[in-house]
Amino acid sequence: MKLRSGLLLGTAFIAGLSLAPLSDVVLHRFGATLGIGRALAAEDPVADAFPFLSLFGDVYQTVKADYVEPVKDQPLIENAINGMLSGLDPHSAYMNAKQYRDMQAQTDGEFGGLGLEVTQENGFIKVISPIDGTPASKAKIKPNDLILEINGKSVQGLSLDDAVDMMRGAPGSTIALTLKQAASPKPQVMTLTREVINVPSVHQSLYGDVGYIRLSVFSENADQGIRDAVTKLQAQSHGKIHGYVLDLRNNPGGLLDQAVAVANDFMNHGEIVSTRARHPKDSQVWNAKPDGDIVGNAPLVVMINPGSASASEIVSGALQDNRRAIVLGLRSFGKGSVQTVIQLPGDSAMRLTTARYYTPSGRSIQELGITPDVPVASSDSSDNDMQPLRESDLQHAMLNPNSKGLPPLPPRTDLPSVVKDIPKVPPAGWAKFDPAKPTTDFQLQQALKVVDAMPATVASN
Repeated sequence: MKLRSGLLLGTAFIAGLSLAPLSDVVLHRFGATLGIGRALAAEDPVADAFPFLSLFGDVYQTVKADYVEPVKDQPLIENAINGMLSGLDPHSAYMNAKQYRDMQAQTDGEFGGLGLEVTQENGFIKVISPIDGTPASKAKIKPNDLILEINGKSVQGLSLDDAVDMMRGAPGSTIALTLKQAASPKPQVMTLTREVINVPSVHQSLYGDVGYIRLSVFSENADQGIRDAVTKLQAQSHGKIHGYVLDLRNNPGGLLDQAVAVANDFMNHGEIVSTRARHPKDSQVWNAKPDGDIVGNAPLVVMINPGSASASEIVSGALQDNRRAIVLGLRSFGKGSVQTVIQLPGDSAMRLTTARYYTPSGRSIQELGITPDVPVASSDSSDNDMQPLRESDLQHAMLNPNSKGLPPLPPRTDLPSVVKDIPKVPPAGWAKFDPAKPTTDFQLQQALKVVDAMPATVASN
């Protein structure tokens, strides 16, 4: 049995995957094995399960014999398995062979479809975030939009898997989504064209002497993308960069090893993250490597919002706890669990929550998320029209294990004085947000102000 572990694009499903070149998606490996089932005899005697297994057999036989029409064995068993896993927490699930192949393509950073991350809420499909540069992003689909129909068919009664399958298709084919958006009182139909999406997880810009780096997803090329971006910015500025802004807004997460690597790109020492599993021997700690900071300890601001999840929270939490960066924006999503992908017979797999992760100060951000040092609302009015979806809103979300017993972080004493003058919301008359015009991005403009006000060398104790 092969064990593969990571944060698997953290919050839900990426909608609209089509076939892409397969690759060996090696996520972070937990040592040798997690010893699944090794403690069963001691902790949960098999005999106790016999009545329930017998009950399952009775239900199965009754369905096979008396359901209104014949039912095949495979969907019955797969539905039962998925029900067992999905009832544990929002991120554990069964993946058939096709879904497993799609996940491998997804974590490889290249796939086809819409580029829309979704979850399920009250029978509808709810948008968590679109991925930069994809058909969904170009169509201006927003977080919290509800998908009511797909090609004229209601999503009511569909599982999330089935709805995602409906949104997948050949590149170049069209799909009609009926959406209820916060900015529109009536549902509207959007026609999108599916694409093969090569997600450039990183892009960069230079604003004066501040380097801006946008990381949209923690795919396998995230760390290399950050390094390439820094190299390009250094060349563009002829080495005269005062500081950096790392934009993790609406970044749904990704691979654990990439989160560790990206955090290490801005750290020379200190803990990055730890994981605590059911069995202590499977718990791990990751520390920064000496000389890991590729920007020479330059001033750094990290931007987050409710769409920043899992791997994004690991990075922002590590840089915040180590006082390496100032975090600006809105409270993050709050996914503090690690999933292991376990390959099963028949090329299927299960995604199982096997550990919680903790920031260097010992915080679990499960349910709570990362609270920014400098709270700043978005200038995109649609972001503020609805209560943002967070981990705590999902069915079967795990509780935070230490929310009552862990003291808050000590107040920061290293914030520049300009922070006191930064408004928490855009002032009246602020220009309407246009993603093509950075000057309309209120959060970004405040982040640039903070970086400019930070001393050339920041403490990282």
